[in-house]
Order: sequence, then C-alpha cells, then structure tokens
Amino acid sequence: MSETELPKFKMDDKSIRRSLEGSEIPSRLPETALGKAHLDVRDEFSPAAALDNGAEAPQAALALSSDLHESPLRDVFIGPTSIYPGTRWLIYLGISFAIFQVEGWMLFPLRSHVTDLWWRMIIEVGMMLAAIVPGFVMARIEHCRFEDFGLPARRAFGRNFWVGSLWGIASLTVLIVALRIAGAFEFGSLALHGARIWKFAAYYAVFFLITGLFEDFLMRGYSQWVLSQGMNFWPAAAVLSCVFGAIHGTNAGEAKTGLVAAGLIGFFLCLTLRRTGDLWWAIGFHMAWDWGESFLYSVPDSGTLLPGHLLNSNLHGPDWLTGGTVGPEGSYLVFAVIGGLWVLFDRAYPEIKNCTPLPPLPPVFR
Repeated sequence: MSETELPKFKMDDKSIRRSLEGSEIPSRLPETALGKAHLDVRDEFSPAAALDNGAEAPQAALALSSDLHESPLRDVFIGPTSIYPGTRWLIYLGISFAIFQVEGWMLFPLRSHVTDLWWRMIIEVGMMLAAIVPGFVMARIEHCRFEDFGLPARRAFGRNFWVGSLWGIASLTVLIVALRIAGAFEFGSLALHGARIWKFAAYYAVFFLITGLFEDFLMRGYSQWVLSQGMNFWPAAAVLSCVFGAIHGTNAGEAKTGLVAAGLIGFFLCLTLRRTGDLWWAIGFHMAWDWGESFLYSVPDSGTLLPGHLLNSNLHGPDWLTGGTVGPEGSYLVFAVIGGLWVLFDRAYPEIKNCTPLPPLPPVFR
C-alpha cells in the first residue's frame, strides 16, 4: 500500500468506529434459539471485532441490531423461524368467530319467518360454514391444499363415509340393546306415521351430516393439523378432545358423565382420522350416531330431545344406567361401547395413513 493511500484508510477507520460506537446494540438477544447462539452481542460485534473481521462485520452488526428492535410480542407469538402453530390456530378461530358473527347479523331477520326446525337447520349450516370457510383461507396462508386438513373432495361420501355410518348406527344399537336387556329402555309405539316418517328421517340425516361436518372439521380438521405441528398428533388430539367434551357443557340437559363420554368419543374419532387418512369415516359415524339417537331410537342426544322423532320410547331406571337427561351418552355402559370401538377399529384399520407430517414452512411465516 502506498503512503498516499494510508491517510484515507485511517479516515475510514475512524468513521467506522464512530458509526459503531454511536449505534445502539443491545447487550443480549431475546431468549430464542438465535439468542442462545449469540449470548452477548457486544462481545461478537464490538467495534474492534468489526474492524478485525473486515468490512462485512459492521453491516452484519447493524442488520442484527435492526432485527432486535422488533416488537416484544414477536417472542410470544412468533418463533425463531415462523409463527407458532398455536398462533395460527388462534388466527383460524378468529376468522371463524368473525364469520359466524356476520352470519348472525345477516340471518337474524329471518328468525320470525321460519319454523323452529328450519331455524335449527339454518344455524347449523351457518356454524358449518364458519368452521370450514376459514380452512380455505388458512390453506392459502399455509401454502398447502385444503384437503390436507382432512376433507378431500374426491373422497366425499365414498367408502369411508358409509362404513363409518354403519359403525355409528351399529355401535349405538349395541348400547340401546344393552339398555333394553337391563330393563332401562322401552321402544314404545310409533310417534310418526306415513310420509312424515320419511320427511323427518331425511331432515335429520341432512341436519346431522351438517353437524358432523361442522364439529369434526372444527375439532379434528385444521385444528388437529396445525396443533400437531407444535405438540405432535396425540397430545393435540387429547387437548382438542377435552375441548370437544367441554363444549357439550353448553347443552341444557348435559351432565359430567356425558361430557366425559363426548370427549372420549372425540378422541376415538381422532384415531379414525389417523388410520383412514381423512375425516369422512368420522363424519359418517358422527352423523349416524346422532341420527340414531335423535330420530330412530328417539332418546335425548347430549341432553336434547328433538321434535319429530320416530318412537314414543322411554328410559327408566337409575341415571348411571340410563344416562338421565343426557340420554344413552351419559350411561356408564357407553364407556364399554367406546372401549370396544377402539379395540375393534384398531384391529380393522392397523395401518397409519395420516401421520400429520411437518410441512416445509411457507415463505409468509419465515
């Protein structure tokens, strides 16, 4: 280097030192994976070290300082590499709640113009849309397909759905027959006649199909998919099944036994998702079970006895046996049925088809 160039270099040296000493660089990074790797910013990016490392070190120090001035909420909701799964789940629930509120505002004027049965149907459709539509939004955000959340359109009402429906009505029938043998259930006489039988049968089939789509997608669709990325499949299934059971506590005739049974049935339906690869088996089971309780056997379903049921049936005996106001779902016998379902299904579907793998992080979350 020539003597004429030396003063210029020294001037740059002083300039760099002044710029670094004047910058505000925190002494420690937040307690994240990045923070553990660089425990002391001043040690690694001090002015002297910056000069020793060449011209690129000051730029790295300033860039890192810029990152550290982000909102402190980032550490709560955003991890070192992406938005936390729990945060994305809250985004989904927020969109769902907003849609349902808008639907209520738009549909409320219809209340006085329709019967109670059709109003129930309208509300159920609204809840289904409020659960499923945000799934399409999250699919765009997550850079994945909507069908990854358990509702592939190509399998709609396919074999899984109808096999699940058969299991649902068969398992409920086993429970009802057990109550009949125990002397706690009487079929009674027909409550409907003629065409009304088929009208109500069709109405409740559609109604509980919508219920299955709503509840199973809300609890075991996107929710299960995203939370599995943060806590793996079964812990997420356990959390969501507890939530599923607790939600039933809003029903007027529910009891603690019924809430536990609902949660365990939800947990069983998570097994069906994992072994079949989609929600259609669970939706078929859910629809058939509720249809069998509310219409076919005409007993309370999670504490609610709906109008338009087929029979004048009767439950009598102690609540631990009959389920009391809850219906058969509140009977202690239901736990034996759920246990039998788990064992039989585990043997009939031994292969895991839905491991909920961790997908690559989309750019929007990086």
